[in-house]
Order: sequence, then C-alpha cells, then structure tokens
Amino acid sequence: MSLISVDRVSFGYSRDRLVLNEVSVEIRAGASIGLVGESGSGKTTLLRLLLGLTRPDSGQIRFDGAALETRNGSFMRDYRRQVQAVFQDPYSSLDPRQNVLGIVSEPLRSLRIAGDRRAMVEAALVSVGLEPGILGRYPHEFSGGQRQRIAIARAIVARPRLLLADEAVSALDLSTRIRIVELLKQLAADMTLVFVSHDLGVVAALCDEMVILEKGRIVEAGATRRILADPQHQYTRKLLGSVPRMPA
Repeated sequence: MSLISVDRVSFGYSRDRLVLNEVSVEIRAGASIGLVGESGSGKTTLLRLLLGLTRPDSGQIRFDGAALETRNGSFMRDYRRQVQAVFQDPYSSLDPRQNVLGIVSEPLRSLRIAGDRRAMVEAALVSVGLEPGILGRYPHEFSGGQRQRIAIARAIVARPRLLLADEAVSALDLSTRIRIVELLKQLAADMTLVFVSHDLGVVAALCDEMVILEKGRIVEAGATRRILADPQHQYTRKLLGSVPRMPA
C-alpha cells in the first residue's frame, strides 16, 4: 500500500534550471527507503517537498491517496502529525534557550495533541535510549549523539507514520553514527522511513530500498541489495566506486 506517491514532480528556478525533473516515486507504508545522490542531485529538495515546506512547480504529491495541499491549514496540521523530520546538525536544530522538556514537547503543543505531555516526552526519550531525568537540561550539556537522540525523540513524540531524515548522521563521529543508525533501524520497524544521504554505506545498513538521484532525475530505484550487487546505471556504478574499501 502506498503511503506517499510522487507523480512527475518538477521544481526549479526556471524551465532551464530544474532541481527536480519529473520525479516519480512510490513510498510504501512500512518501507525504509534511502534517497541517494551527490550534492546538488535534488534529494534535499525532494525532502522539502515531502515535508510540505515547498510546493512543486508541476506534478503532484499524494498522502494516503489525498493530494498534499500545503495551503489547507487543517490538512497540514494532520499531515505534520503523521510526517516528522530529523535534520543533519542536531545542535542547530535544537533551540538552545529551551530545556529538553520544552524541545521534545514542542510538536505536542504546536499540533494541539491532548494528553499527559510530560509522560509522552518521557516515553519518547526512553525509546531513543535517554533517561527521563534529563528533562530540565539544555542542548549545550549534551554530546552530538545525545543531541541527535533528543532531536529524534522530538520527531517521534507525536507518533508519526513517516519519519524523514536528512543526512541525520553525517555530522557525527563514526562510533556515534553507528549507534544512531542502529536506533533509526529499530524505529523503522514501527514506521516508514525516508533517509536522505550521500553515503551508500549508511543507506545499505539502514534501508531496504534505494532511489538514486542524479541532477534532479531518478536514474535507478529498487531493492538495496539488488542495486548494490548489480547496479544498472553508470551513475550508480560511479557512486559505488567512490565508497572507500579496505585494501586486500
């Protein structure tokens, strides 16, 4: 069953400068999909379109069969409850003036979600491997990996169906990156995940499916295992060739 469908979507500064050129992709409920490409390939722009932060110049995005109407306030409020994001730099994505309770509970307030918000925040923190006792602390008191866990807790506190992650581990050191990838893998068991990255190794470890973008076009898509074993497009082979390997 398709959760989100992107149908012939284009976006750019002009007809001659398209960032995305008639991109079509189906995101199934429960899937974990990696959007892969070099800088400038259009993957982050596609993520912004999926978040409803940008409107496509042409084509259509549908969520659960309904057109994504960014100008419809009630529709977007429900959409943002079901679709949340984690960004690249955990420090800049967290308000340094708010403590952890304020940061993680922000979606609950802005989306007007009723219930025991403190209990919801504590449950979200536990699910990402953090103690509820940190609620009164501030972002500068944590390591990069802990800050990213706080950002993930904020993204999942409203129990979304779709989590969009934009280069969510690239700003972290290697050991922390591995732990956050494992966390995202655990979370992906209960929700749909779209993971944007230029790192094929991370995508291979995390995503069952892969979409390869080059200069605003999808050049290859399918099961991650199949693409890694038998890439069909020259650009995919180029990306695979750039992955560092240990000498024999």
